[in-house]
Amino acid sequence: MKRLRVFVLAAFALGFAAAALAQSWPSKPIKIVIPFPPGNTMDIMTRLIGPKMTERLGQPIVAENRPGASGMLGLDFVAKAPPDGYIIAAGQGGNLTVLPHTSKNISYDPLKDFVPIAVSTTNYLGIVANPDVPFNSVAEMIAYAKANPGKLTVATNGEGGFPHLAFEHLRLMGGFTFTHIPYKGSAAIATDVIGGQVQAGIDGITGLAPHVRSGRLRLLAVTNRARAPLWPDTPTAGEAVPGYESGGWFGYVAPAGTPRNIILRMNEEINRAIVLPDISEKLVGAGLIIVTESPEYFANLMRSDYAKYGKLMRDIGFQPQ
Repeated sequence: MKRLRVFVLAAFALGFAAAALAQSWPSKPIKIVIPFPPGNTMDIMTRLIGPKMTERLGQPIVAENRPGASGMLGLDFVAKAPPDGYIIAAGQGGNLTVLPHTSKNISYDPLKDFVPIAVSTTNYLGIVANPDVPFNSVAEMIAYAKANPGKLTVATNGEGGFPHLAFEHLRLMGGFTFTHIPYKGSAAIATDVIGGQVQAGIDGITGLAPHVRSGRLRLLAVTNRARAPLWPDTPTAGEAVPGYESGGWFGYVAPAGTPRNIILRMNEEINRAIVLPDISEKLVGAGLIIVTESPEYFANLMRSDYAKYGKLMRDIGFQPQ
């Protein structure tokens, strides 16, 4: 009984301390760790909404870049940080639900070490081709690939990256083959598809858009479920391969154990800031789709995508690197 009383008292004390922390929060600057270099989508987004959140929270929002290992270094730092609401992370589908299945050395469990705060935006990929290739659509590209096994060359930003896996998913559902040409960045993909060294490519629409608008690249399809508002005349890949979709997302997470009140307040402020006209116009103009949902919505999205990419890895026989 004595041990039980001690346990109950300790649990009560911890609960009281957490409640007191949530009520007094924030009393100092809040750091948002961006696990990518400056100029990344999450970096730009965080620096846009940070000042708006500062105005309402009364404490500075400090954006800190901690790039490295495809985003693992920054997320590992946040996973080990105190769960007090003063250090959170800007994450994305790639490093929270894909990387755990493609890397042998990942140091965090995205479903156990973090608590989701808010999805800020979603995005989609563009499937592009050199204007001189003998196909004008995804359906024609698949027909070409089936008639010429292994001859279709497709550029992505690297083995096991989100665009590569998105195209592998299309391959599985479409029943065709291709030769993967990995690159280190978006600029190199566009350059070599334009130059004809590679027939097609798949990447984030933001980096491809200027080349599509100039006519140097042909946009065959977008990968999200519905046609994109910025490209209303461009079909989705799912129109050629029913049931296919592959969208990405960006959002914010905190260390596991962060008080619920803090999570809800951060969710409220992120959602409020992201829809302000001077912010949303910039993000939508870059090809992003604004999201204002609950932490529970984000948690379900993470679990669903984690399971989806785990299955995809097994289906394509991908070996973690």
